[in-house]
Amino acid sequence: MLFQVPPFALTNQYGEQVTRDDFRGQAWLVDIVFTRCPGPCAEMTRRMADLQRSLPQDTAVQFVSLTADPGHDTPAIFKAWGERFGVQSGRWQLLGGTKRQIVEVAVQGLKLTTLDKEEAARTNPDDLFIHSTLFLLVDKRGRVRSTFESDDPAMKQKFFAALDAVLREK
Repeated sequence: MLFQVPPFALTNQYGEQVTRDDFRGQAWLVDIVFTRCPGPCAEMTRRMADLQRSLPQDTAVQFVSLTADPGHDTPAIFKAWGERFGVQSGRWQLLGGTKRQIVEVAVQGLKLTTLDKEEAARTNPDDLFIHSTLFLLVDKRGRVRSTFESDDPAMKQKFFAALDAVLREK
């Protein structure tokens, strides 16, 4: 175990409140993206969508994407983003909230990086944030167990091996 995920309450792409307790008894794979991202976010979401499609529907795993841009990524915008990538309702939560809530969950809780990018360093108007490109595997008790570089060619195999170990635990 790396660390425990703290309690949280965020809003999903359907405008519903989602808490850490909603994931109890399931493993979950989490990342942080934003819909205006000119960089890795679309590819990260494609890779997570591939993992979602690769697992049987009844696998006790949820997929979770937090937004680095909660001021822009409203439930409606996140819902459209999800539809673009084939997010399956009930299996993948696209979560937003206030900037403070995202910092508490993503940065303080999950140890993911998300920083506002200085205007002088931006390559275009949507180049707004520096953020982690990691996927984190959380176990059925809300503990982060593994991290994966989203662009690692072997990430899928590493994730399946780690997920199998987590799902076999009582």
